[in-house]
Amino acid sequence: MSEQAPSIADFLARIALLEAAVAARDTTIAERDEQLRRERAEAALRIQRLQLRIDRFNRKAFGRSSEKLGQMLLELEDLETDFAAGAPYIELPIVADTDKVRVLPVRKLNPNLPRKRILREPSCACCPGCGGALRAMGEDSDEMLDLVVQAWQVIETVRPKYSCRTCDKIIQAPAPIKAIARGKLSYAALAHIMMAKWGYHLPCYRQTQMMAAKGVDIERSTLARSAGYAAALLDPIYNRIREIGRTRTKIHTDDTRLPILAPGTGKTHKGALWVYVADDRNSGSQEPPIAWYRATMGRAGESVMTELAGFAGTLQADGFSGYNQIYKGGAIREAACLAHLRRKIFDVHDSQPTELSTTAMAGIQAIYRIEEEIRGLPPAERLAARRTRTRPLVRALRRQLMRQAKGLSRHADIAKAFAYGTKRWRAFNRFLYDGQLEPDNLIAERAIRGFTVGRRNWLFSGNFAAAERSAVVLSIIETCKLCGVDAEAYMADVIERIQNDWPASRWDELMPWNWVRRQDMPLPLAA
Repeated sequence: MSEQAPSIADFLARIALLEAAVAARDTTIAERDEQLRRERAEAALRIQRLQLRIDRFNRKAFGRSSEKLGQMLLELEDLETDFAAGAPYIELPIVADTDKVRVLPVRKLNPNLPRKRILREPSCACCPGCGGALRAMGEDSDEMLDLVVQAWQVIETVRPKYSCRTCDKIIQAPAPIKAIARGKLSYAALAHIMMAKWGYHLPCYRQTQMMAAKGVDIERSTLARSAGYAAALLDPIYNRIREIGRTRTKIHTDDTRLPILAPGTGKTHKGALWVYVADDRNSGSQEPPIAWYRATMGRAGESVMTELAGFAGTLQADGFSGYNQIYKGGAIREAACLAHLRRKIFDVHDSQPTELSTTAMAGIQAIYRIEEEIRGLPPAERLAARRTRTRPLVRALRRQLMRQAKGLSRHADIAKAFAYGTKRWRAFNRFLYDGQLEPDNLIAERAIRGFTVGRRNWLFSGNFAAAERSAVVLSIIETCKLCGVDAEAYMADVIERIQNDWPASRWDELMPWNWVRRQDMPLPLAA
């Protein structure tokens, strides 16, 4: 008996079931898409909030420690990487800050970089629609940053020999002078190794691994010795920088720990690395900025006294007690760091905000807003603005600190923060009477920050001589950075000139602010 054919009602029932299944699937997909969209939107907003916080930390007086900033940058990089991998086509929203609306800028690539122009013409020579002739009416251009892969090469110097047919005298061109006798590294290679070691904080063993991946087989000890020999050639430049720096009328200083290995004991000394910066560009000065470092076996004020022997002027520093003996002679005046006072108050305000801490923070913030407006003006104009606008704010802050501190326990955190300010209030006020001074010591802190971040890549300095060598190269790199000079190209050129008997009477011509890149020097390659 044959089966009965499906009726129209059966077909309609099946269609209804299929439509219900499709609708359920569409609903599930829509719900998943909505959930995914919300997650991506939340991630985008979190990225923006982190970026806004980083912008605040980068402002001149509103930053936490560099370690906290580094952690936030790492978190931001991971979030941006994950976000872009999942939804590269979604644009980040615009988030309103408390002060302004942050609009994502269209960034232009550095116009000084070498450029390769690629012209893309249409595939047809005439109009594809009517066959008419084409005429130029403009062009659209787009820029992308490309990578020129760094390649190691061998420079083979050949010196043919000739003999005289008459007297048999042998004629040959002299051998070029090397940075290291019988060395196998060019000046450019040595500068690259020094920049990687001290500028980017890559230990030599990591550099050998990177070079091995490019087919270069070289021992770590060879790199270390070569970098030391080449760095020694920079001693005259370093000494001249220190000499010029101590003739300035204002110097910023700061220090950080520098563990130094004690040979044969397996222990480390509590060494310190000090930075000294002479940079008056914020007050309109045309003098070139200078930075130099000094390594010491301990952290004591005598180290600064020895380094600044003969210096007369203002020393901008933090509240380290070791500086007190420096100010006793009267030749060196103390200028305190308002950023340190703000951080102490902010640490309390961040965990336990009160009306008192909020008012103090607002007062300091108002002072820094004025400083942003007058940055780069001559000292006289800066001083006039501070007298009329900043001084009333500072006096109001002083009255608040004195009045409120009386009703607080001296063991309270906010009381300790206020006591830090009232104890050295005269030094905090110094910038109100000298337009050349800064309200804080962030100039020196920025110069020491790179070292403190790079210190994570190594445990200690092998000996005190190595610590001193690090101070020399760091001084050259930081001064080049302040002067807007390519440090790697500068070191390659200068060590070559010094090795070729550059006269000592012309050291000033080799200073980073006077150095001019030679036309025959190759362009820097990507690292």
